[in-house]
Amino acid sequence: MRTWWSPDRTTERQKASWISAVGTPREAREAEDEDRSKKPDRKMHRERRRRTGLRRFFTWRKALVGVVCLFVLLVGGFTVLYLVIDIPRANALAKAQSNVYVYSDGTRIARTGEINRETVPLSKVPEGVRHAFVAAENKDFYSDSGVSLTGTARGIVNTVTGQGKQGGSTITQQYVKNYYLSQEQTVSRKVKELVISLKVDRHNTKDDILAGYLNSSYYGRQAYGIQAAARAYYDKDVEDLTVEEGAYLAALLQAPSQYDWTVASPAGKRLVQERWGYVLDNMVDVGWLDKGQRQPMRFPEPVEPKPAAGLGGQAGYLVDAARRELTASGISEQELAGGGWRITLNIEPDKQQALERAIGLGLGAEDSNQQAGAVSVDPRNGSIVALYGGRDYFKHYLNNATRSDYQAGPTFEPVVLAATLEAQRENNFDVGLKQIRETAADLGMDPTASGFNAPRATSLGLMGTSPLEMVGVHATLNNEGKKVTPSIVKSAQRDDFRTQLQGAVGGQVIDPGTADIVTKSLSDAVDPRTGGFSTAGPVAVGRNGRIAARATGPSDDRKAHWFVGGTPELVTSIGFFGEDTKTRKQVALDNIGDGFAARIWNMYTQEVLQDESSASSPAPTPPPPPTESSDGEGTGDEVAGSSEVP
Repeated sequence: MRTWWSPDRTTERQKASWISAVGTPREAREAEDEDRSKKPDRKMHRERRRRTGLRRFFTWRKALVGVVCLFVLLVGGFTVLYLVIDIPRANALAKAQSNVYVYSDGTRIARTGEINRETVPLSKVPEGVRHAFVAAENKDFYSDSGVSLTGTARGIVNTVTGQGKQGGSTITQQYVKNYYLSQEQTVSRKVKELVISLKVDRHNTKDDILAGYLNSSYYGRQAYGIQAAARAYYDKDVEDLTVEEGAYLAALLQAPSQYDWTVASPAGKRLVQERWGYVLDNMVDVGWLDKGQRQPMRFPEPVEPKPAAGLGGQAGYLVDAARRELTASGISEQELAGGGWRITLNIEPDKQQALERAIGLGLGAEDSNQQAGAVSVDPRNGSIVALYGGRDYFKHYLNNATRSDYQAGPTFEPVVLAATLEAQRENNFDVGLKQIRETAADLGMDPTASGFNAPRATSLGLMGTSPLEMVGVHATLNNEGKKVTPSIVKSAQRDDFRTQLQGAVGGQVIDPGTADIVTKSLSDAVDPRTGGFSTAGPVAVGRNGRIAARATGPSDDRKAHWFVGGTPELVTSIGFFGEDTKTRKQVALDNIGDGFAARIWNMYTQEVLQDESSASSPAPTPPPPPTESSDGEGTGDEVAGSSEVP
């Protein structure tokens, strides 16, 4: 007996239920066909939905075709360039013109540009010296194809985006740029460099390329080629160079002026020593130098340079400062040394002569241990209108106006005050080294300068600085907190090309209220009769109502004595430095009183700022010659940053 839930009965009921719902099997098939015709295939629907809008133009097939076409075009284009571009003749450096430097009124300061070059065969260059250059610039030189595609691509991107010159070129590419092409930073020049480098590597031996590279590179000091460099830096012929000396010359190529030991800043000396060590370590890694030989090697300091003719007196210092500014703006040192430039400076002849007279009257005898540096700036536009770099460029090659190896002393006090006020504006009453360092950098100081991390560095001004740097700081304060970067170059032009120089006056770096408070605090005050301090508050310089602000005093180690004074029209920084005449090492200044630098500043400022209404005023009295005090530390009641002068 079958129950109601037996399989047969269930099947019959299912069939009955299905038939009642859809009819007969034939009717069901027809219904299914009708439903299928009404509903589109889901795959087709998704495909159609995916291809709506712009997406219908971009499929993986089309993308693949595009990539293949682009590759074919690039290969074809490069093939055409390779066939069209030939190895040119050597460039015209041998026919280079001189550079002419002129004052703001067009009168000539100096003419430079004599090329110092002597080509030598590679056989005269010691093997260790050759290896030093390869280790410094291109360790794979002997096995590469002559080009670095990634380096060239990076260089092109940097050129297009304006982010600098670094491109990672090979020795072959650098040789091609030096010997066959110009130093201009353009995409077309880089493409030519790539093509010509491939051809040069194919048609020349590696030794020929290395010889050309060593003989065409610029080493600074107007020296082209390794023989001229050996004479300029070590006063010897190239065959007599040691591995250590060769490693220094190889390191020098990266930044000749910055790494020239005689004029390098403390940071520059540190960097070139690091790169010198990097070169030697690379030689060890490649197997060109034994590790046991490397360990005892010591840095070989070069000899002092011999200035070129026509740069005596202050002319050499002015040219040096202008050259530094131009290279910082993007002109390569080799391009500048190639000549043909007319460079107009912001220096005004009358102010330049007045500054030279004032410092000359106060500076001690030539055989004394005194050096002086000074920079005078118009804070309204950032123009350097006068600069004093030393007694004579022929006798003292290092520019005292730009050297930054002496302590800032009391001239740093306004920076600390500005940092404190800026922090208080943000309700921060706990000002530390970080905030002070940031404010110093905003005002134009180097936050990595030596001494910044020393104990009590900010309270005593122990960090290194220069008259150029400090005049920028105080000019920014005088300019209501708008950044002033002192500029000596007014224009630089070669043929139809005119260099685009950065503006000397930038944006707001500290609050105008902060700058005003700091400036007023510095105006308490300078006595125009003595250059010392007055208890009567701010006083005028001359008869035209100009108010003076100042920061003055000796450094903590007594090796520098500063006076930085400013009016709305003129800010001048004067530094006196102790330096042994024979060893060039820093020594204490033992014969300068506190009012000495102030009197020199006042004599200069009185002369250059007097107008027609004060033309009949008595001429400023020159400062008395410095006298040595019994204790060797000044002549008055001294407090860091201030003194009373009768």
